[in-house]
Amino acid sequence: MDLRAFFDRELDEHAAVVVATRNALRHEFERLVGVCVRCLNNGGKIVFFGNGGSAADAQHLATELTVQYSRKRDPIAALALTTDTSALTAIGNDFGFDELFARQVSAVCRSGDVCIGISTSGQSENVIRGLTAARAMGCVAAAFGGRDGGRMVGLADPFLIVPSATTSRIQEMHIMLGQMLCGALETELGLA
Repeated sequence: MDLRAFFDRELDEHAAVVVATRNALRHEFERLVGVCVRCLNNGGKIVFFGNGGSAADAQHLATELTVQYSRKRDPIAALALTTDTSALTAIGNDFGFDELFARQVSAVCRSGDVCIGISTSGQSENVIRGLTAARAMGCVAAAFGGRDGGRMVGLADPFLIVPSATTSRIQEMHIMLGQMLCGALETELGLA
């Protein structure tokens, strides 16, 4: 393997997806920030969920909001539905893995909350069911996706679909967009 060529190829692809993301998602990002600000100003919370690497992103972003992103400030109400192993295993055992997030959304969310599902393919059944439960409760069902958006198209709104078919590039953009959301919320809420 030519490691130098591999290194350059990976960074070139990343840079191209950054440019495509900038061109494609500015408006949806602004919409997501707007719905999150309204939610938080009305006493709501932001809830993140996803599987695998997206579960890690959910935890990372919820922590950035509840603790701090760029400076010391008051906490922002956020949580990840991927961290309670007792809930995850009980729901998986008693109701099935597909109900993992829908059951938790039904338990902890209230109308007006923002639920952000994260799925690189848009095909994750448990994420889709979580977003469906959120909409049924009057929550904002938003998402980070990739490729063509999969089955989350028409369900998630706002929906930030990263313009790439490469899972690793989609994941890189998800964490970048998520951290940008954190920074924008600190500023928009007057906390930065």
